[in-house]
Amino acid sequence: MSDKEKHLTFEEAMERLEEIVEKLEQGDVPLEESIDLYQQGMKYSKLCHAKLQNVEKKMDLIMNEDGEARPFAVQEEDLT
Repeated sequence: MSDKEKHLTFEEAMERLEEIVEKLEQGDVPLEESIDLYQQGMKYSKLCHAKLQNVEKKMDLIMNEDGEARPFAVQEEDLT
């Protein structure tokens, strides 16, 4: 993956991954090209995963009113 590709936004990487998946799902891609597309797709998938993990780490340290870091907790709605 080139340096330019490493600096893609999450949305750009996800869009490229979706394009690759669409091509592979068509089923009319030669075997060698399918393998290349699969490898590219895995790289974009890893890039997206890394970006999501980075965001999760940032979200874990949301500041409260006192300026103290506290873990971020998602409040689940009780639907019962």
